[in-house]
Amino acid sequence: MGKMSGAQAIVKCLKEEGVKIIFGYPGGAVIDLYDALMDSDIVNVLVRHEQGAVHAADGLARVTGEVGVALLTSGPGATNGVTGIATAYLDSIPMVVLTGQVPRALIGNDAFQEVDIVGISRPCTKHNYLVNKIEDLIPTIREAFHVARSGRPGPVLVDLPKDLVASQLSYPEKQDIKMSSYQPTYKPHPVQIEKACKKIMKARKPVLYVGGGVILSDASKELTELAIKLNIPVTMTLMGLGAFPGSHELSMGMLGMHGTYTANMAVAECDLLIAVGARFDDRVTGKLADFATNAEIIHIDIDPTSISKNVKVDVPIVSDCKNALAALNIWFDTKSGIDLVEEANRHKPWFDTIRDWTEKHPLYYKDDSSVIKPQYVIETLHKHTGGKAIITTEVGQNQMWAAQFYKFDYQRHFVTSGGLGTMGFGLPAAIGAQMAFPDKTVIDIAGDGSIQMNIQELATAKQYNCPVKIAILNNSYLGMVRQWQELFYEKRYASTTMDVAPDFVALARAYGAVGLRATTKDEVEPVIKEALATDNIVIMDFKIEKEEGVYPMVPAGKANTEMLLV
Repeated sequence: MGKMSGAQAIVKCLKEEGVKIIFGYPGGAVIDLYDALMDSDIVNVLVRHEQGAVHAADGLARVTGEVGVALLTSGPGATNGVTGIATAYLDSIPMVVLTGQVPRALIGNDAFQEVDIVGISRPCTKHNYLVNKIEDLIPTIREAFHVARSGRPGPVLVDLPKDLVASQLSYPEKQDIKMSSYQPTYKPHPVQIEKACKKIMKARKPVLYVGGGVILSDASKELTELAIKLNIPVTMTLMGLGAFPGSHELSMGMLGMHGTYTANMAVAECDLLIAVGARFDDRVTGKLADFATNAEIIHIDIDPTSISKNVKVDVPIVSDCKNALAALNIWFDTKSGIDLVEEANRHKPWFDTIRDWTEKHPLYYKDDSSVIKPQYVIETLHKHTGGKAIITTEVGQNQMWAAQFYKFDYQRHFVTSGGLGTMGFGLPAAIGAQMAFPDKTVIDIAGDGSIQMNIQELATAKQYNCPVKIAILNNSYLGMVRQWQELFYEKRYASTTMDVAPDFVALARAYGAVGLRATTKDEVEPVIKEALATDNIVIMDFKIEKEEGVYPMVPAGKANTEMLLV
């Protein structure tokens, strides 16, 4: 085989890794790579800001389970992507970010558009590389994809000096990747599985606490089988929504700061907490000293450093969630002398208690025909999409209302920034999701504040025919911060009032999209129907109750049982 340029070799390698779409923004340091992409059938999406590129790659990765890819130039191009990289890192999203770098001879000389992106991104990447030798180029990119998608997934950055990308090389044959210092444990230890199963058999008030790891390992089927088989109620983190059908009678919805009354009380009073692919985040646990104090804890996670990191557990199981859940199911199915009907019936009194909590304290809002309630907008979106839309969100009240009132029955249908809480995430993530699934309905639920963070990506959506729908819950505030100011700062709304805002309907039209507005409750349903029937990008501007809050709410530093209700 003859020689090719580094840029051509990178494109060939991306094809081998199954990459079909790249999101990025060109610049001098990556001009050779962009030129090589013109001769490829990889779809090269030109975003309007590098942060949008990384969020779009992230969105694609979340809905497909594949590795998302972003391509950024050096200097400010790379640094503009850091927020997106950190977003993916905290939510364990598989991604490879290729960044341009100045020629090797200029590294360290403060050259034009030089920045140490390897140093800058080290705390927020699973791993990163600066390629120094042409013979290391393709092996490094192959290793980057392996690291990104294996074990606990995450973003990997590869920094590419311009002169190296322009150099010639002979394309190396693909070989198995062996990393002696990195060998994730995929299969659970049978002794730990047996310990867990015996504790489940003894429990009378068990709870399955499910996080994003179940979705990342495509373990929804195994989880659902276990929950139904043993009649165990399920609560999910924000990242775990959709791992178990939200409309199922065993679903208690989300737990934590804005979780349901039922979920928080169940965790507080359970005698066994089975944590699967969750990391006991502070938004979930509330006051740690009062979290699940009556429970023994089983924790399944592929990342051993996450186990007993925040909460001490009794039965640690280091494993891929899918394999561990499958092993639990097999144990109960094959162990002689176990009557599964009898096991499930033992949990009936516990289930009755949970049902009583739900009946007395359901998710609730004070309906008012004179104004638009944001919860009603979410419920109406669910009604007219049949719960089958891919929902992305921005961050804030819009995100929490979506999590509470849209019942997610399918994994990989809820795309949101959990760990970092990144405003501006939803629109570019929706573009990534729509490009992955052109025939699906994709809706970004947004606030009037957060949508403006990356609203320039409307142009990207238009250029690449992504008919995403954007539902803006417009209250003219930075709503979540305002809510805290209302409750804890005597309604001193410091820098949260947004009286000056764009006319979102006119702005939509400026981008070649469709703009619709609802100012009364009666207009909500017609607007949603028209938006869903429109083959174009649509912004729906819902003028909602200005000082509506997200409830339940657990104040900072309080136990999850100390919820503020409506």
